Amino acid sequence: MTTNNGTYIEVEPGIELYVQDVGTGDPVVFIPGFTFTTDVFSEQVQHFSQTHRTIVIDPRSHGRSTMTVHGNDYVTHGTDLQKVLTALNVDNATLVGWSFGCLTVWEYVRQFGTNHIKSLVLIDMPPKSLSLQQDVDWVEGNLDDLAAAYTNYLRNSKGQRDFISAYATGVMVQRDLKEEELTWIVDQSLKTPYYIAANLFSSGLFSDYREEATSSSESLPTLYIVAEHWAERATNYLAKLTPKASVKVLGGHFMFWEHSQKFNEIVTKFLEENK
Repeated sequence: MTTNNGTYIEVEPGIELYVQDVGTGDPVVFIPGFTFTTDVFSEQVQHFSQTHRTIVIDPRSHGRSTMTVHGNDYVTHGTDLQKVLTALNVDNATLVGWSFGCLTVWEYVRQFGTNHIKSLVLIDMPPKSLSLQQDVDWVEGNLDDLAAAYTNYLRNSKGQRDFISAYATGVMVQRDLKEEELTWIVDQSLKTPYYIAANLFSSGLFSDYREEATSSSESLPTLYIVAEHWAERATNYLAKLTPKASVKVLGGHFMFWEHSQKFNEIVTKFLEENK
Protein backbone atom coordinates (compact mmCIF):
# COMPACT_ATOMS: atom_id res chain seq x y z
CA MET A 1 0.00 0.00 0.00
CA THR A 2 1.27 3.49 -0.89
CA THR A 3 0.43 6.77 0.85
CA ASN A 4 1.37 10.34 0.00
CA ASN A 5 4.26 10.12 2.42
CA GLY A 6 5.56 6.61 1.84
CA THR A 7 4.86 2.94 1.29
CA TYR A 8 3.67 0.17 3.60
CA ILE A 9 5.18 -3.25 2.95
CA GLU A 10 3.69 -6.35 4.54
CA VAL A 11 6.48 -8.52 5.94
CA GLU A 12 4.14 -11.12 7.40
CA PRO A 13 0.37 -11.35 7.72
CA GLY A 14 -0.91 -8.32 9.59
CA ILE A 15 2.50 -6.67 10.01
CA GLU A 16 3.45 -3.76 7.76
CA LEU A 17 6.60 -1.68 7.73
CA TYR A 18 6.51 1.98 6.77
CA VAL A 19 9.12 2.87 4.13
CA GLN A 20 10.15 6.11 2.44
CA ASP A 21 11.55 5.61 -1.06
CA VAL A 22 12.77 8.81 -2.71
CA GLY A 23 15.05 9.64 -5.63
CA THR A 24 16.77 7.57 -8.30
CA GLY A 25 20.20 6.05 -8.75
CA ASP A 26 22.23 3.58 -6.72
CA PRO A 27 20.20 2.63 -3.62
CA VAL A 28 21.13 3.74 -0.12
CA VAL A 29 19.04 2.21 2.69
CA PHE A 30 18.89 3.85 6.15
CA ILE A 31 17.84 1.89 9.26
CA PRO A 32 17.23 3.83 12.49
CA GLY A 33 18.25 2.74 15.95
CA PHE A 34 16.45 1.62 19.08
CA THR A 35 12.82 2.90 19.03
CA PHE A 36 13.61 5.70 16.55
CA THR A 37 11.99 6.34 13.17
CA THR A 38 12.49 7.44 9.59
CA ASP A 39 12.11 11.05 10.72
CA VAL A 40 15.60 11.16 12.22
CA PHE A 41 17.09 10.85 8.74
CA SER A 42 15.23 13.79 7.19
CA GLU A 43 18.46 15.68 6.39
CA GLN A 44 19.95 12.55 4.81
CA VAL A 45 16.85 11.95 2.69
CA GLN A 46 16.96 15.52 1.44
CA HIS A 47 20.67 15.30 0.63
CA PHE A 48 21.12 11.81 -0.78
CA SER A 49 17.88 11.64 -2.76
CA GLN A 50 19.38 14.20 -5.14
CA THR A 51 21.89 11.60 -6.35
CA HIS A 52 20.68 8.21 -5.05
CA ARG A 53 17.59 6.15 -4.55
CA THR A 54 17.19 6.83 -0.84
CA ILE A 55 15.18 4.39 1.28
CA VAL A 56 14.42 4.78 4.98
CA ILE A 57 12.63 2.12 7.03
CA ASP A 58 10.60 2.19 10.24
CA PRO A 59 11.45 -1.24 11.69
CA ARG A 60 8.59 -3.26 13.12
CA SER A 61 7.14 -1.66 16.25
CA HIS A 62 8.84 1.66 15.38
CA GLY A 63 7.22 4.86 14.13
CA ARG A 64 4.44 4.27 11.63
CA SER A 65 5.05 0.53 11.27
CA THR A 66 2.77 -2.03 12.91
CA MET A 67 3.12 -2.34 16.66
CA THR A 68 3.27 -6.02 17.52
CA VAL A 69 4.33 -8.15 20.47
CA HIS A 70 5.86 -10.63 18.03
CA GLY A 71 9.31 -10.40 16.47
CA ASN A 72 10.78 -7.56 18.49
CA ASP A 73 14.33 -8.85 18.13
CA TYR A 74 17.13 -8.32 15.66
CA VAL A 75 16.90 -11.78 14.14
CA THR A 76 13.41 -10.88 12.93
CA HIS A 77 14.47 -7.36 11.97
CA GLY A 78 17.15 -8.84 9.71
CA THR A 79 14.54 -10.99 8.00
CA ASP A 80 12.21 -8.00 7.70
CA LEU A 81 14.96 -6.02 5.96
CA GLN A 82 15.39 -8.72 3.35
CA LYS A 83 11.65 -8.77 2.69
CA VAL A 84 11.56 -5.00 2.24
CA LEU A 85 14.50 -5.03 -0.17
CA THR A 86 12.90 -7.85 -2.16
CA ALA A 87 9.52 -6.10 -2.31
CA LEU A 88 11.16 -2.90 -3.56
CA ASN A 89 13.40 -4.75 -6.05
CA VAL A 90 16.48 -3.30 -4.39
CA ASP A 91 19.82 -4.85 -5.27
CA ASN A 92 23.43 -3.83 -4.76
CA ALA A 93 22.49 -1.36 -2.02
CA THR A 94 24.56 0.51 0.50
CA LEU A 95 23.09 -0.31 3.92
CA VAL A 96 23.37 2.41 6.55
CA GLY A 97 22.57 1.34 10.11
CA TRP A 98 22.51 3.64 13.11
CA SER A 99 22.97 2.28 16.64
CA PHE A 100 20.85 -0.89 17.02
CA GLY A 101 20.05 -0.51 13.32
CA CYS A 102 23.57 -1.85 12.78
CA LEU A 103 22.41 -5.09 14.39
CA THR A 104 19.73 -5.36 11.72
CA VAL A 105 22.41 -4.95 9.06
CA TRP A 106 24.69 -7.59 10.59
CA GLU A 107 21.76 -9.96 11.08
CA TYR A 108 20.91 -9.54 7.40
CA VAL A 109 24.51 -10.48 6.59
CA ARG A 110 24.28 -13.51 8.89
CA GLN A 111 21.14 -14.80 7.19
CA PHE A 112 21.58 -13.73 3.57
CA GLY A 113 25.26 -12.99 3.00
CA THR A 114 26.72 -10.03 1.15
CA ASN A 115 26.12 -10.86 -2.52
CA HIS A 116 23.37 -8.28 -2.90
CA ILE A 117 25.05 -5.52 -0.90
CA LYS A 118 27.39 -2.92 -2.36
CA SER A 119 28.82 -1.39 0.82
CA LEU A 120 28.11 -0.74 4.50
CA VAL A 121 27.97 2.35 6.68
CA LEU A 122 27.72 1.56 10.39
CA ILE A 123 26.98 4.44 12.74
CA ASP A 124 28.25 4.27 16.30
CA MET A 125 27.50 0.71 17.37
CA PRO A 126 29.87 -2.02 18.59
CA PRO A 127 29.13 -5.45 17.11
CA LYS A 128 28.99 -6.93 20.62
CA SER A 129 27.23 -4.82 23.22
CA LEU A 130 28.48 -6.46 26.42
CA SER A 131 31.81 -7.85 27.52
CA LEU A 132 33.46 -9.06 30.69
CA GLN A 133 36.39 -6.98 29.45
CA GLN A 134 34.28 -3.84 29.51
CA ASP A 135 37.31 -1.71 30.43
CA VAL A 136 39.12 -2.83 27.27
CA ASP A 137 36.56 -3.72 24.58
CA TRP A 138 34.36 -1.22 22.79
CA VAL A 139 30.95 -1.97 24.36
CA GLU A 140 27.66 -0.19 24.92
CA GLY A 141 28.47 0.55 28.53
CA ASN A 142 29.02 -0.70 32.03
CA LEU A 143 27.18 -3.96 32.75
CA ASP A 144 25.59 -2.65 35.93
CA ASP A 145 24.45 0.58 34.27
CA LEU A 146 22.84 -1.26 31.37
CA ALA A 147 21.13 -3.72 33.72
CA ALA A 148 19.79 -0.79 35.71
CA ALA A 149 18.44 0.84 32.56
CA TYR A 150 16.51 -2.33 31.75
CA THR A 151 15.18 -3.06 35.23
CA ASN A 152 14.58 0.49 36.48
CA TYR A 153 13.52 2.44 33.41
CA LEU A 154 12.03 0.24 30.70
CA ARG A 155 9.16 -0.92 32.91
CA ASN A 156 6.68 1.88 32.18
CA SER A 157 6.21 4.84 29.85
CA LYS A 158 7.58 7.36 32.33
CA GLY A 159 10.73 5.30 32.78
CA GLN A 160 11.21 5.07 29.02
CA ARG A 161 10.70 8.82 28.73
CA ASP A 162 13.23 9.52 31.49
CA PHE A 163 15.74 7.09 30.00
CA ILE A 164 15.62 8.57 26.51
CA SER A 165 15.67 12.11 27.86
CA ALA A 166 18.83 11.42 29.86
CA TYR A 167 20.43 9.58 26.95
CA ALA A 168 19.61 12.39 24.53
CA THR A 169 21.13 15.10 26.68
CA GLY A 170 24.09 13.07 27.92
CA VAL A 171 25.17 10.98 24.94
CA MET A 172 23.30 11.78 21.74
CA VAL A 173 24.21 15.43 21.24
CA GLN A 174 27.07 17.71 22.27
CA ARG A 175 25.18 20.97 22.74
CA ASP A 176 22.31 22.05 24.93
CA LEU A 177 19.03 20.94 23.38
CA LYS A 178 16.13 23.33 23.05
CA GLU A 179 13.05 22.15 24.91
CA GLU A 180 11.19 21.47 21.67
CA GLU A 181 14.13 19.45 20.31
CA LEU A 182 14.29 17.25 23.39
CA THR A 183 10.52 16.77 23.27
CA TRP A 184 10.77 15.70 19.63
CA ILE A 185 13.55 13.20 20.35
CA VAL A 186 11.68 11.67 23.29
CA ASP A 187 8.43 11.53 21.32
CA GLN A 188 10.25 9.59 18.60
CA SER A 189 11.05 6.85 21.09
CA LEU A 190 7.65 6.82 22.77
CA LYS A 191 5.99 5.71 19.54
CA THR A 192 7.31 2.29 20.61
CA PRO A 193 5.53 1.10 23.81
CA TYR A 194 7.81 0.52 26.80
CA TYR A 195 7.15 -3.23 26.93
CA ILE A 196 8.30 -3.57 23.32
CA ALA A 197 11.23 -1.24 23.93
CA ALA A 198 12.34 -3.54 26.75
CA ASN A 199 12.35 -6.53 24.39
CA LEU A 200 14.38 -4.64 21.79
CA PHE A 201 16.81 -3.40 24.43
CA SER A 202 17.56 -6.86 25.78
CA SER A 203 17.78 -8.37 22.30
CA GLY A 204 20.29 -5.71 21.30
CA LEU A 205 22.43 -5.99 24.39
CA PHE A 206 22.75 -9.77 24.13
CA SER A 207 23.65 -9.75 20.43
CA ASP A 208 27.09 -10.74 19.19
CA TYR A 209 27.89 -9.89 15.57
CA ARG A 210 31.68 -9.82 15.72
CA GLU A 211 31.95 -12.58 13.12
CA GLU A 212 29.63 -10.77 10.70
CA ALA A 213 31.41 -7.46 11.29
CA THR A 214 34.72 -9.06 10.39
CA SER A 215 33.53 -11.07 7.40
CA SER A 216 31.48 -8.28 5.84
CA SER A 217 34.33 -5.80 6.12
CA GLU A 218 36.58 -8.32 4.36
CA SER A 219 34.28 -8.52 1.34
CA LEU A 220 32.61 -5.09 1.22
CA PRO A 221 33.73 -1.48 1.45
CA THR A 222 32.82 -0.61 5.04
CA LEU A 223 32.74 2.70 6.88
CA TYR A 224 32.27 3.14 10.62
CA ILE A 225 31.35 6.56 11.95
CA VAL A 226 31.85 6.68 15.71
CA ALA A 227 31.15 9.33 18.34
CA GLU A 228 33.93 11.37 19.87
CA HIS A 229 33.23 10.29 23.44
CA TRP A 230 34.56 6.77 22.86
CA ALA A 231 36.53 7.31 19.67
CA GLU A 232 39.90 6.04 20.89
CA ARG A 233 38.54 2.79 22.27
CA ALA A 234 36.27 2.20 19.26
CA THR A 235 39.03 2.94 16.76
CA ASN A 236 41.50 0.62 18.48
CA TYR A 237 38.89 -2.14 18.76
CA LEU A 238 37.87 -1.89 15.11
CA ALA A 239 41.49 -1.84 13.94
CA LYS A 240 41.79 -5.36 15.35
CA LEU A 241 38.34 -6.73 14.49
CA THR A 242 37.76 -5.07 11.10
CA PRO A 243 41.17 -3.88 9.89
CA LYS A 244 39.99 -3.27 6.34
CA ALA A 245 37.17 -0.94 7.39
CA SER A 246 37.49 2.84 7.37
CA VAL A 247 36.71 4.71 10.60
CA LYS A 248 35.66 8.33 10.95
CA VAL A 249 34.97 10.23 14.17
CA LEU A 250 32.20 12.80 14.48
CA GLY A 251 30.12 14.38 17.25
CA GLY A 252 27.90 12.41 19.60
CA HIS A 253 25.67 9.40 19.04
CA PHE A 254 23.18 11.50 17.03
CA MET A 255 25.89 13.12 14.92
CA PHE A 256 24.05 12.77 11.62
CA TRP A 257 21.32 15.02 13.02
CA GLU A 258 23.44 17.51 14.98
CA HIS A 259 26.25 17.67 12.40
CA SER A 260 24.25 16.67 9.32
CA GLN A 261 26.32 18.59 6.77
CA LYS A 262 29.62 17.10 7.89
CA PHE A 263 28.09 13.64 8.20
CA ASN A 264 26.61 13.84 4.70
CA GLU A 265 29.97 14.94 3.32
CA ILE A 266 31.72 11.94 4.91
CA VAL A 267 29.19 9.46 3.54
CA THR A 268 29.07 11.15 0.11
CA LYS A 269 32.84 10.82 -0.21
CA PHE A 270 32.65 7.16 0.81
CA LEU A 271 29.93 6.46 -1.77
CA GLU A 272 31.87 8.24 -4.51
CA GLU A 273 35.02 6.30 -3.70
CA ASN A 274 33.13 3.00 -3.91
CA LYS A 275 30.91 3.46 -6.96
